[in-house]
Amino acid sequence: MARPGYTGAMRTLDNIISDRGSKYAVSGAPCGSDAEAKQLIKALCRKKKFAKATHNTWGLLLESGPIKNDDGESGAGMVILRMLEREGLSGHLVVVTRWYGGKHLGGDRFRHVQDAVRMYLDTL
Repeated sequence: MARPGYTGAMRTLDNIISDRGSKYAVSGAPCGSDAEAKQLIKALCRKKKFAKATHNTWGLLLESGPIKNDDGESGAGMVILRMLEREGLSGHLVVVTRWYGGKHLGGDRFRHVQDAVRMYLDTL
């Protein structure tokens, strides 16, 4: 049910996972720096839906080293970074967005982050 679209300069797959009320999307774009990543996140959050999300977790591999932001979803940024490392994809920001549905997902939340990143990587 993924619907590719574009949010600013970012490619977005929206409504890709739903579990116990929580909903997920994944977005990404080529990115060369921490500052550029922050600008891309800012552009993504100009869309009201993404601004109201519970978490916009992201990861980015650069020559200078990995950068991540869990945005309150502890450990999720590292999951994104590990997948980017395995894929050998540097210079590309990947953001996993979650809208909390009222029920804790426990460890399933990490599986959903992995699934979202895999869906995005499969579109590259």
